Amino acid sequence: MDRLLAMTTFARVVELGGFARAADRLSLSTSAVSRQVAELEAHLATRLLNRTTRRLSLTEAGQAYYERCVQLLADLEETEDSVRSTAVEPRGRLRLTCGISFGVRRLAPLIAEFGAAHPGVEFDLDLSDRTVDLVEEGFDLAIRIGATGQQTFVSRRLGWTRLVCCAAPAYLAGRAAPQIPADLAQHECLEYSVLPGPRTWVFADAAGQRHEVPVHGRVQANNGRMLAALAAEGMGITLEPDFIVEPELRAGRLVEVLPEYSPPRSPIAAVYPSRRHLSAKVRRFVEFLATALVR
Repeated sequence: MDRLLAMTTFARVVELGGFARAADRLSLSTSAVSRQVAELEAHLATRLLNRTTRRLSLTEAGQAYYERCVQLLADLEETEDSVRSTAVEPRGRLRLTCGISFGVRRLAPLIAEFGAAHPGVEFDLDLSDRTVDLVEEGFDLAIRIGATGQQTFVSRRLGWTRLVCCAAPAYLAGRAAPQIPADLAQHECLEYSVLPGPRTWVFADAAGQRHEVPVHGRVQANNGRMLAALAAEGMGITLEPDFIVEPELRAGRLVEVLPEYSPPRSPIAAVYPSRRHLSAKVRRFVEFLATALVR
């Protein structure tokens, strides 16, 4: 008996709910599939499946054996993939989710560069500022800024983004610019509405002392690019990741406020459901991002 073939056949019978369907998937005859399972049961000296004219069901021993089979077969596939990964060209559809602003500003050119080098990879992109459930919604990968969400997921840090406190010259021209973080209490601050709880901005001075400042303002928005645009129109002061406000800072539409105080950095991370069974396309793309984002 080919034990590996028998285990694969048994797993397919369970997954597909019958011998005929498994035979079709494996390109074998139904009798060959039935014989493989019978030989496996004889080898193990235990019944794995309860058979009736209408349906199959797993015995208690069959359920335990099936779970181990699935894991062993997946481990074998992962081992073969890792050996082939340097030679095999990644291909297939990669379902990716990330925040809107980061996706447009940073990720788009990197996807284009990776896609040019690996034409066999297709991208299915979902840009959203909400926290997506990767398993429930069928995503291979998420790129997240700051907190990565569920602890059961695997997270790999790709780089960092710096927060920048900034405002339009026109806004600052009409009032005293803040000199210390506490001065922000006297200003219109544009607030990111997705964050829970009271709005508090955090800074550190040159000595490393932490400053927490409650802020308030007339405007809230759930998108960073909107807040940057409003700040550029003179609506108030905003605290934004550097990848969002870089164009406005370069053009002079925004200027940095409190440059001697540093808001905390936020990690950029790749998040995926499990370290096991990571496909070549996901593994290669994450490795590419880890290199590209520290250039």
